[in-house]
Amino acid sequence: MSAHFDIIIIGAGAAGLMCGATAGERGKSVLIIDHANKPAEKIRISGGGRCNFTNIYCNPKNFISENEHFAKSALSRYSPEDFIQLVKKYNIDFHEKTKGQLFCDGRSQQIIDMLINECDNYNNEIRLSTEVNGIEKFNNCYAVTTPNQTLTADKVVIACGGPSIPKMGASGFGYKVAKQFGLNIINPEPALVPLTFTDSLKEPLKTLAGVSANSRVENESISFDEALLFTHRGLSGPAILQISSYWTAGSHININLAPEIDILKELKLARETSPRQSPKVWLSKYLPSRLAEYITSYIRQIRLADMNDKALINLALMVNKWHVKPAGTEGFRTAEVTKGGVDTKELSSKTMETKNVPGLYFIGEVVDVTGHLGGHNFQWAWASGYVCGKEI
Repeated sequence: MSAHFDIIIIGAGAAGLMCGATAGERGKSVLIIDHANKPAEKIRISGGGRCNFTNIYCNPKNFISENEHFAKSALSRYSPEDFIQLVKKYNIDFHEKTKGQLFCDGRSQQIIDMLINECDNYNNEIRLSTEVNGIEKFNNCYAVTTPNQTLTADKVVIACGGPSIPKMGASGFGYKVAKQFGLNIINPEPALVPLTFTDSLKEPLKTLAGVSANSRVENESISFDEALLFTHRGLSGPAILQISSYWTAGSHININLAPEIDILKELKLARETSPRQSPKVWLSKYLPSRLAEYITSYIRQIRLADMNDKALINLALMVNKWHVKPAGTEGFRTAEVTKGGVDTKELSSKTMETKNVPGLYFIGEVVDVTGHLGGHNFQWAWASGYVCGKEI
């Protein structure tokens, strides 16, 4: 038993659904296949269940890739405003949370329903709980084998994401297909992921689990001013997730726990004006009390007046320039996205088609384009899916 389609899309996630709807609008017959029993699970859980569906300030500088120019074409042809107009068409209420991040007022299921409806409008067929056993190319046609039948298509789109969050069924299937057809893969790594401490640092810092603080986290190449969260295993929160995409094993990061305050300057002033105040009470004006207590627990002096300049400098450094060497990351288990993927040198930035395998396309997270936290990865999914659907 076989059936033929103009296009078969592997993956019913953000990029796959966008591609299917866009191609369907052009009159193409489209089949979308996914091994999961529900579509777009990453959309469902994103943004705490409210889906941070785009970022109004999204631009190519918000992405990491071996080719920093690759995403420019797609992002210019399908902008955040284009997706916002689609959301408005469906009367989905939304708000800006911070730094241009747009979230649904209601649940993320609204975005999924919107995309499914768009696919239905253009007669896409969606088959869930369907494994793909193999993909083969015969002359100008592709054969896609499932447990129940062999399907054929003129074009195949790989939109099945990367291995981040495997509990949702995420896997490296897309890389397997790419390798099968001779494409190069940029080593996939966890990105937007919490960092872990060595045991020597993890144990004493366990008391801070759950404490959050505004921070500036940086390395040699980039800096992020966002919240930081202490966990039982290390550090998380937006600032840490952001820097994790730029962190390499064995390297350090610098953390400023009071980025707007020159702690040394203020300490010297307080020593003159409030000499009897304890370091802990004074620091609690700028940091959460548990964090202030932990930092000052290493100080023997009871009053600011008892602290000499060296002691003040040491305290200031712990706050304004905490030099940390993470042990590692929490891995793909909790990573929001995958860094790396199908080498962009293998693809057309205009169509997302592979240069040496006509009719085979890669879109979304499976490609070596990784966005910053805050709606950028969804914007890449929409944009890459759109340009592929327009050109395929």
